[in-house]
Amino acid sequence: MKKFFRSIALFTPFAAAVYVLLVVLTGNFAAGLPGKNLKYRKGSIGFLHSRLQEIDTMKHVDILFLGSSHTYRGFDTRIFSRHGMRTLNLGSSAQSVLQTEVLLRRYLDRIQPATIVWEVSPASLISDGVESSLDIVSNDRNDLWSFQMAAKQNHITVYNTLIYSLYLDVFRQNAAFTEDRRKADDLYIDGGFVQKDPQAYQIIRRVPAEVSINAKQFLSFERCLSLIRASGSRLVMVQAPVARSLYDSYLGHKEFDAQISAYGPYYNFNEILSLHDSTHFYDSDHLNQSGVARFNTALIRILSDRR
Repeated sequence: MKKFFRSIALFTPFAAAVYVLLVVLTGNFAAGLPGKNLKYRKGSIGFLHSRLQEIDTMKHVDILFLGSSHTYRGFDTRIFSRHGMRTLNLGSSAQSVLQTEVLLRRYLDRIQPATIVWEVSPASLISDGVESSLDIVSNDRNDLWSFQMAAKQNHITVYNTLIYSLYLDVFRQNAAFTEDRRKADDLYIDGGFVQKDPQAYQIIRRVPAEVSINAKQFLSFERCLSLIRASGSRLVMVQAPVARSLYDSYLGHKEFDAQISAYGPYYNFNEILSLHDSTHFYDSDHLNQSGVARFNTALIRILSDRR
């Protein structure tokens, strides 16, 4: 028996080293092939790399925005600037609460925002967060919080992408990487907003579904609240407008709103604003520039009244 355990102890480090080597080789030569459990997303569509590069120049901002693509496509830093507010948008694609927690632990003390506007939607609390984890480990530095996030999700693609990202970081393979401000019909705006070129509304029909909150996400939600309270920043939670066709596909809005509002100021703009799908959205999930202007103006009015 002792010989067996000794063999296991000797084999495990060897197997781990071989596995890491295979992940690195896959990342270098086959990462783009379909079906692979490695999805490295440096410079992906959400411009997270560019957004994170601005942090060192954006300390003591008036407002820090957090959340999913509803955030980086929904809060226009230029509109808030015209109202005398210095803002930083740290939204990321499909950002769930687990990724919000990582960003808060890394950057909240450095940014020191007066106010945090957190876009909290049903999607951010029911998602497994895998897509956003891939985005963050590919575009941000990796540390203890990366490993904890990966462990909580326990997903092979997250593990593999984290291993490959660490390899690239250690050997500085992306040290000279820069991201174009223009990608197809998206334009990156200083402060983290992404402006979509004008286009026709594209509706996506969805089957109605109950909002079933992920327990891991909700525990992370409560930890995020504790971090924000300890920082002294004022918190305002919002649910950004989505097309009525999408909004109506989620059931239990009153229950969700009541649950979130119990933790602090919360505004569901789907109930506050009267928007039209084809006029104010470019798809079911995202506002066009006209919708962004209406949404931001209404939020600024609320923030000003709460001062």
